[in-house]
Amino acid sequence: VQQLESSVAEYCHAAYAIGCASGSDALLLALMAAEVGPGDEVIVPSYTFFATASAVARLGAKIVFADIDPQTFNLDPADVEAKITPRTKAIIAVHMMGNPARLDELRSIADNHGLILVEDCAQAFGASYKGQPIGSIGDIAIFSFNVYKTITAGDGGMVITSNENYYKRSFAFHDQGHSPNRTGVEVGNRPFIGLSFRMTELQGAALLGQIKKLPHILNHLRDNKTRFKNMIADLQDIEFRVLPDPDGEICTILTILLPTPDVAKRVAEELGGKPLSAAGWHVYNNMENILEQSTITPEKCPFTCPYYTEKGGHMEYRKGMLPQTDSLLNRTINISIGVADPGIGASFGVTMNDELDVVEQRAEEFLRIAKKHL
Repeated sequence: VQQLESSVAEYCHAAYAIGCASGSDALLLALMAAEVGPGDEVIVPSYTFFATASAVARLGAKIVFADIDPQTFNLDPADVEAKITPRTKAIIAVHMMGNPARLDELRSIADNHGLILVEDCAQAFGASYKGQPIGSIGDIAIFSFNVYKTITAGDGGMVITSNENYYKRSFAFHDQGHSPNRTGVEVGNRPFIGLSFRMTELQGAALLGQIKKLPHILNHLRDNKTRFKNMIADLQDIEFRVLPDPDGEICTILTILLPTPDVAKRVAEELGGKPLSAAGWHVYNNMENILEQSTITPEKCPFTCPYYTEKGGHMEYRKGMLPQTDSLLNRTINISIGVADPGIGASFGVTMNDELDVVEQRAEEFLRIAKKHL
């Protein structure tokens, strides 16, 4: 694990890295490092994996959903700006489906308002933004290594930062309160009570093998996506999402916008999938336990927390509250280029093991089906 941490820190141009059990754990550690807690608000995208939002709630803070922009499918900087209040503590920029968010704008907003910028890079290990590795632009960042990610050990996560205080706090909480100490046991100088979020040595060993394959993986994904996209690019009435840095995305998913929700639904169903609006826990509308404010204990904290309710900050979450996001996801489908994940609507496409002949077969099949419904 220590070797892996050094490798990831070097790759991401970060001073520190901490291996942990999962990407979800990494999110908790990153927010804890930044001292997010009761009374704080954290802005998260309305299209992201559930854990981005649930980590905020588990720390007693308020989830503030913001729209995704109609081009990148990542946080809309204009809506982020509109959602900032005196209680806002952090912004979580998620690089959905391997496509970096608009980091220039989000970094500027965070700096102008004195906010912490957290990069959720769970779906984008290996991506870059204008020549910088993702994760190096925010104040603290996280990665995931589960079975749907660029490299995997079955599961696992990583926190990276160049902030020494954030590193020490993350490390202590992930290792029963110990200050950074990989090779010994410290007693008498633990800064606070921690828990165990440690990565196993077997996960670390598997990921050390995987990270050596990363250049090959990224080149293969880019070749396959370029071929698939070029084969369907002349199809009328379809659009592709905008890439803020086309050279920096990892090409695991090809996202296609269709002219209407009805066309998207029919094409997706014939391909064996669903439009993004109906595909799993990546859409705020489908996070029923947040919409219903369901918690494991009956007092329903943070949703009934006096930090918010006594200041007129009652939390309300409902389907349809972000029409820009809804309109976009209703008419969009995903094609797998390297991540066959029904949870993000990528049931159809190719996998990392497929060569260009299979890519061409799948692209021709998509063309045949799409032309029937357009």
